[in-house]
Amino acid sequence: MSSVRRAESRTRHDDQVAFLLHAYPYSETSLILDAFTREHGRLALLARGARRPRSALRGVLIGFQRLELGWFGGGEVKTLAKAEWLGGTPLLQGRCLMLGYYLNELLQKLLPREDAHPSLFDAYAEALAALAGGAADAPELRRFEKSLLKEIGYGLSLEREADGTPIRGDGRYLYLVERGAVAAEGDEGVPTLAGKTLLDLAADDYRDPRTLAESKLLMRQLLAHHLNGHVLQSRRVFVDLQEL
Repeated sequence: MSSVRRAESRTRHDDQVAFLLHAYPYSETSLILDAFTREHGRLALLARGARRPRSALRGVLIGFQRLELGWFGGGEVKTLAKAEWLGGTPLLQGRCLMLGYYLNELLQKLLPREDAHPSLFDAYAEALAALAGGAADAPELRRFEKSLLKEIGYGLSLEREADGTPIRGDGRYLYLVERGAVAAEGDEGVPTLAGKTLLDLAADDYRDPRTLAESKLLMRQLLAHHLNGHVLQSRRVFVDLQEL
């Protein structure tokens, strides 16, 4: 075996479960894939010839579908060696398709490459399955957003104040990004949250309309902070479509 073949075998990975987050044209015939794998995190993969009309990859590299990938290479961009569609997840359509793009964009902007997060991968797969199955989207989005923040090191403290005092359901709170919840005193001039909202968010209980509304605003505030000013194109498109 040549030294090239030996090096390739040492850096090759097969039978890896993944989802395709995005695909970028590369040269006239190939694609660069942004793939989210369970065991290796986000990866950049070169899919040679994937844009050719008769390429076997054209019907396989589908977004929001569970794939089995193989690749080799030790650089920043690996080379795709195989791809198979595993099936089992209905296609996202309409509003849920846009929400799927939102989930993908969050992963692309907040998750570093080659940093494995198996529990986040599972949360993503569960969110896609729930959305495709017609589940209410707000609870699924909040669950995924909470899981994402936890996995990147910014888990939420929702049952106790920053000083350790238990959250009261009848209280009003400010949620400070770097500290957590603190009791609101008088008219702070900034939006506050009901204690019940924080407790409901901790328990993934979204039956209360106020909890739905306030938890959405809280997650938007936290994600905006960690996105460092980057605008989510999926959210902008979704708003434009709603206005139309």
